[in-house]
Amino acid sequence: MATMVNELYDPFFQATRDVFQLMLDLSNISEQPLPTEEVTDPNGRLNIAIDIVGDLQGKVVYRFPKQTSLEMVKIMCSMEISEIDDFVTSAMGEVANIISGNVLSTLSNQKINCDILPPQIIMKDIENTENIDFKLHSGMQICTDIGNIDLDIMLNTTSNKQ
Repeated sequence: MATMVNELYDPFFQATRDVFQLMLDLSNISEQPLPTEEVTDPNGRLNIAIDIVGDLQGKVVYRFPKQTSLEMVKIMCSMEISEIDDFVTSAMGEVANIISGNVLSTLSNQKINCDILPPQIIMKDIENTENIDFKLHSGMQICTDIGNIDLDIMLNTTSNKQ
């Protein structure tokens, strides 16, 4: 089981790093474990969930602090935006979608076949997952010069790929 978690964790970090380098021209990207205590950004954050179906079932939640989201949009679109609006939400959803799609391409090379559903905006912490025992649960914090992004990977396998 630990091997499968590592096989998932690494592609998420690599895909995030690659997308951030390509789309945002960020090169100083590292990872660290999620903080043990929930740190709430007083300015808020944007949570994007991507559901995964196929050999793996579950979701990945990308948690973008407000300021990080605004900086990302500024880099991508050369626009100063001061609040999270539909445009910012859409842009962050697309970033999460691209990262997740890249991960699934990598996993397909390992014979793990999955698909993603359209991004969902989550206004508060994930509900209805407290009673689910995710066999493949991992989290990481991606650290960049413009801010940190938390990834929470919550999946179950539907095949013999454990």
